[in-house]
Amino acid sequence: MPISRIMVAGSLRTVGEDPRHINALAEVCSELPPIVIHRKTMTVIDGVHRLRAVENSGATHISAVLFNGDEREAFVLAVKLNSTHGLPLSLADRKAAALHMLADFPEWSNRRLAEVVGLSDKTVAALRRRSGAELPHPTAVRLGRDGVAYPLAAAEGRSRALVYLAAHPDASAQEVARAAGISLTTAKDARKRARALPGEPPPTDQPGGGPVRETGAGHPGLVKRPGVGNADLSLAVRRLRADPSLRFTEVGRKLLRTLDSSATQPHDWAAMASSVPIHCAPLIAELARHHAESWQLLAESLTERINSREADA
Repeated sequence: MPISRIMVAGSLRTVGEDPRHINALAEVCSELPPIVIHRKTMTVIDGVHRLRAVENSGATHISAVLFNGDEREAFVLAVKLNSTHGLPLSLADRKAAALHMLADFPEWSNRRLAEVVGLSDKTVAALRRRSGAELPHPTAVRLGRDGVAYPLAAAEGRSRALVYLAAHPDASAQEVARAAGISLTTAKDARKRARALPGEPPPTDQPGGGPVRETGAGHPGLVKRPGVGNADLSLAVRRLRADPSLRFTEVGRKLLRTLDSSATQPHDWAAMASSVPIHCAPLIAELARHHAESWQLLAESLTERINSREADA
């Protein structure tokens, strides 16, 4: 693509172009990936620093990929590309981009937008509340990361259910459904979410490490698992590995291998989080959330078995 045909209009970065980054790229001009250009306007979507580096080298042409979407889609692509490679956007730049996209795509869910800009969904939700970006474009749905449109009323109903459950933790699904004005299925899902929320008081362990049954008005008949607390997780895994009922079954061995790879102490996670390159952080965070949800499903299934057995006893 002739460089003379290419335009640079504005920047996602508040500090503008970085001369040091341009100079570093100029040393490897022949190895740079193509820039991305909006076909309709011929403006750079991604690769301004690469363009400047090639331009400074005296070249008249540059490798480019043409994007055929509209201006709104071009902005989304620019944010996504600049948040994940090369010279990542700063936190302030990503928040500014999120506000821009909230105005253009108010129907997008917080998680979908967060995935593009490299922020947490909680940060996007806070920006949405503060900016009032939805007001010019009211919408009754939220478009999730899977491309499915979810009624906003359902999300609000689930939020009402969680508030009700915080005040009435022992309420049945039917009671939650009536109080929050939601379906029974949504109420059941809200109860599962409420039980999985952090901040529950730690259970009291009995001698021998077995399940603990809490009685009284708070949680009658509810079986709580013994908390691991700050115990050595690798020691707990070694004890399980010594159990023949797990060692000598295919499912047991698969579970032990998975547990062994997850036996990481809290301070190890903190060290990993501080050393991960920032451009990799959004993807790793999403993978971590996925694995956390999978482990939560296993924990809930095991707890249901424990509760059922104790109730029968």
